[in-house]
Amino acid sequence: MLERSTHLFQLTDNSGCVMTGMIADSKSQVQRARYEAAQFKYKYGYEMPIDTINFLGCSMVLIGYDDELGPCVYKADPAGYYCGYRAVSVGAKQTEANSYLEKKLKKKQDLQHDDVIQLAISCLSSVLSVDFKPTEIEVGVVSADNHKFRKLTEQEIDRHLTAIAEKD
Repeated sequence: MLERSTHLFQLTDNSGCVMTGMIADSKSQVQRARYEAAQFKYKYGYEMPIDTINFLGCSMVLIGYDDELGPCVYKADPAGYYCGYRAVSVGAKQTEANSYLEKKLKKKQDLQHDDVIQLAISCLSSVLSVDFKPTEIEVGVVSADNHKFRKLTEQEIDRHLTAIAEKD
């Protein structure tokens, strides 16, 4: 039986990432990030801040909880550009997705945890013109209430998909 392919990875207890591009290269970069984060924690005694992790060979969206900054989102691209965002997309349709996110975030400045998850799913669904099933999408989260990175279960994703459908 084949292992389910994923692009969503936990790096530390408080951080995770989504990778695009060649999955083997992405997994190699994830292993490197985990190693560097473990070395940092061993040397300094605390979690590596999310804004210090950087990759040059593939696109990556990093999410994590920083004790000073709170929940954070960063994007690293193959050109070496690395920056923090309120929301960001990577991949083939990133321009359309980033426009969608900008438009939605202009209307609402202060989103709750569930609103952020539903915005991300709605963005992906809209840009790809797909109505997702809970088994077809992965969602990773960190929040001010729960600093630990985790993947949502299919039941949690289904609850969000239902809430999105009810809004439309």
